[in-house]
Amino acid sequence: MWICCNFMQKPITMITQEKQFECCPPFNPEPWNDKSFSWQNKQFVKGKVKTFFYMPFGFGKEMQRLDKKVTEAGAEIPDYLCLSDHTSKWNMDLYLAVDKPLPGEKNLQMSGNFYSRVYEGSFSDTGKWRKDFVENAKQKGLKTGKTYMWYTTCPKCAKKYGKNYTVILAEVI
Repeated sequence: MWICCNFMQKPITMITQEKQFECCPPFNPEPWNDKSFSWQNKQFVKGKVKTFFYMPFGFGKEMQRLDKKVTEAGAEIPDYLCLSDHTSKWNMDLYLAVDKPLPGEKNLQMSGNFYSRVYEGSFSDTGKWRKDFVENAKQKGLKTGKTYMWYTTCPKCAKKYGKNYTVILAEVI
């Protein structure tokens, strides 16, 4: 995710880990790399940011707003999962995984079969990654639908950990 370090009001407690982190937790690519899985009514809350030629503006501010809502509701963010849907050069929808609906927010659920692959490197390689993702899915006989990006850490945490992982995830139709 493109979150500025230390934007959170509290340390993040991940449901899948016992440790707390000041910003982005370390990402383990293994459970997400070249995996097929199903979601049944997986809960998300929707946010939105403006972009300029796909580069997000106000991402950290929107994440702060959503984090405040998560905290107020006593909710958690499973796997610290936040999917990005680049709807155009000018807009990006965000889908933050939550363990329960958040009052006053656009709550939704996702169900279906999905395929994901993990990439590591500069965000400038996103075009190459997407092409590789589509080709790899075709080789596996998968027809993909709606596609999302999961930027697993902010730039500061990526530098701190020495890895900049991005997950491409698509619905299989």
